[in-house]
Amino acid sequence: MVKLYTRPESLKQTEWHFCGGCGHGIVHRLVAEVIDELGMRENTVAVAPVGCAVIAYEYFNFDVTESPHGRPPAVATGMKRTLPDRLIFTYQGDGDLAAIGTAELVHAANRGEKITVIFVNNAVYGMTNGQMAPTTILSQRTETTPLGRDAERDGFPLRITEMLSVLPGVKFLARTAVHTPQDIAKTKKAIHDAFQVQLNNLGFSLVEVLSMCPTCWRVSPRESLEWVRNNMIPYYPLGRIKEPESEEEKVSVKKKSSIKKHIFKKKV
Repeated sequence: MVKLYTRPESLKQTEWHFCGGCGHGIVHRLVAEVIDELGMRENTVAVAPVGCAVIAYEYFNFDVTESPHGRPPAVATGMKRTLPDRLIFTYQGDGDLAAIGTAELVHAANRGEKITVIFVNNAVYGMTNGQMAPTTILSQRTETTPLGRDAERDGFPLRITEMLSVLPGVKFLARTAVHTPQDIAKTKKAIHDAFQVQLNNLGFSLVEVLSMCPTCWRVSPRESLEWVRNNMIPYYPLGRIKEPESEEEKVSVKKKSSIKKHIFKKKV
């Protein structure tokens, strides 16, 4: 029997530590599939932060380095400038990226650093048991907002992707989700296009992925799918928020990457 759906080469066969119903496993697989399809496994470096993604190196079958909390864009910047032909990306949650790491993200984007950010937004601090995050939506109950997030007291949820859209160095921004098969397919396409923007040296790229966190939302895995649809998407609308503008850049992103173009003899 021919296997039509197998584990990507860029994903190790190992036990997962994520909670049941968490979306991180889906996003990990999508990233791995895209890297395999681009032929970049031997030439990719990921930067993992503090948070639920802290042990990404246990799952990705390519080079992964750790970063201090919130600093992945700064670490990725140094790597990309040193190794410009590598595919360099960060994999960050909303607490890491939108709270302690806001400055690193904004300035890397503003400089147009040729890196890619995979931003997993589950609207809560997952690893530390569900405190309010910068992306926690209004009225959402968390460990630190038991009565619900209040705009006057806590501020409004940050729409990071829209905030970055005004920066000239940012060439690709998309917000997707992983709560339905159709949205999973769109997320994979967005990740592919974001990586392609980097491989073609166009500038900074980011994909925000709305993801489930049944444990900290205190709902079942099945209910968490509806929670994304009914609560997150109305505030964080899905779609491509920014894409390359010139015809030359558009054609560049549509082209399939050449494996030979990006092969290095040495690994990091």
